[in-house]
Amino acid sequence: MHFFKMSGSALTSRYRALGSRPVISLKPIIFAAAAFWAGASLPGYAEEQYFITIGTGGVTGVYYPSGGATCKILNESRSEHGVRCSVETTLGSISNIDQIRSGELDFGYVQSDWQHHAFHGTSVFQDEGAFDDLRTVFSLHSEAATIVVRADSEFQSFDDLKAARVNIGSDGSGSAASWKVLVDKVGWTETDRQNETALGSSALAEALCTGQIDAFFVLIGHPAALIDETQDQCPIRLIGIENSAVDMLVQDTPFYIEAVIPAELYGLPEQIDTFGAVATFVTSAKMPDKIVSTLVGSVLDNFDSFRDLHPALGRLEPEDLVAPETSVPLHPGALKFFHEQGLLPANSSK
Repeated sequence: MHFFKMSGSALTSRYRALGSRPVISLKPIIFAAAAFWAGASLPGYAEEQYFITIGTGGVTGVYYPSGGATCKILNESRSEHGVRCSVETTLGSISNIDQIRSGELDFGYVQSDWQHHAFHGTSVFQDEGAFDDLRTVFSLHSEAATIVVRADSEFQSFDDLKAARVNIGSDGSGSAASWKVLVDKVGWTETDRQNETALGSSALAEALCTGQIDAFFVLIGHPAALIDETQDQCPIRLIGIENSAVDMLVQDTPFYIEAVIPAELYGLPEQIDTFGAVATFVTSAKMPDKIVSTLVGSVLDNFDSFRDLHPALGRLEPEDLVAPETSVPLHPGALKFFHEQGLLPANSSK
């Protein structure tokens, strides 16, 4: 067993160096070792071995447990399909897209708005240009734009936050990028935004409750551990995001949706009206079809366990995984699998 522990470490290093390419050169070693120690070959052991990495986000969000669940499902059955998986904690959507483009990550969770902009080379991706090889694998939950203030705060509406110390999210996160789109749309000036901060999600509860910041903004699936964690430290309120400019934002873009945060989730006096996006799981067109279909199939085969990992995933149904109409095409491996499962019409080319 000590041999296999050492070999596992060596293989992991080798897999990381090769990304998602088949590790052909190590197969003789793997099977020779298995035969030597077990006295026979391993029936059913996948001949080609792949190592994939999934970019997630902060540990208080939904991306991290979703990625962990996906990897756990894959790794438990890797002897059948040869796919081994690792989760990477990242800054979020923008970072995940950049790292998939550069080849540092194989898959990642991103907001639907930044998936759209990356594919078209618009907004924050204008300098890099269109990421033509970006592909959708599946969709998940909706994410609502959420503003949190202390309960005794003087801030009552979104517009009250002009010049306030608002934490908008880390650079590279989808939340920070979406905030900038929002305030540009409603016409805030540089002076209105002079006190913005960029703390990571793990620091937000303490920062708000100790008065280091006045509010924080996140695009997040609900119910959210971050909100519960903040409520545990001090009384809070949630502020809605409602005005004509936000209505136009939803109407003019295919990737933003109207959203509500139900009152019963956090003991709120009433529901919070806001806007949001859809969480999507993406990869590159270079990813082999076999790996993508294996991943999607593994999630669907273990769908109840996957859904139970986070309350924000609790209302998902298998058909929700099929990405809504978007300019970013489905990866062929996902498309084929969804067709075979009857989740897409046979003539669909999404």
